[in-house]
Amino acid sequence: MIVFDLSCAAGDHRFEAWFASSESFADQQARGLIGCPVCGDIEVKKAVMAPRVGAKSNQLSIAPAKPAATAAKPGEISPDLMRRVVAEIAAKQAEMLPQSRWVGRDFANAARAMHEGRVAEDLIHGQASPEEAQGLRDEGIAAMPLLVPIVPPDAVN
Repeated sequence: MIVFDLSCAAGDHRFEAWFASSESFADQQARGLIGCPVCGDIEVKKAVMAPRVGAKSNQLSIAPAKPAATAAKPGEISPDLMRRVVAEIAAKQAEMLPQSRWVGRDFANAARAMHEGRVAEDLIHGQASPEEAQGLRDEGIAAMPLLVPIVPPDAVN
């Protein structure tokens, strides 16, 4: 797993996301599957990030001073609050996913079949292109993107 700092084009919001590999990030980015958790923009790019370099083993480790909490301006959400909200969303999503069935790239067809009564209703998750997702919305079929990207079960090492 690899973590990238990302930012959206619309609001230049910064956030981080985990991916199986650089190729997985590039694939999800090309298909428009990565969205800004603040504004929903799918024009997402890697942001500049500082490398994490471990301390020498022969040096004492000194904990860096904690930065003061950044106060939000009126009408804005503080970065600390945003981190907590995103962490809670990720925890709820992780709790929900084991209760649903992975349908892969057949998500749009499976959702339509349930909506039309051709198959029994079930909790499902999978992949759909932005066009397929828009088609589902146009047909009145309730579907929403996962807010925290996941690695498809068939792509896990």
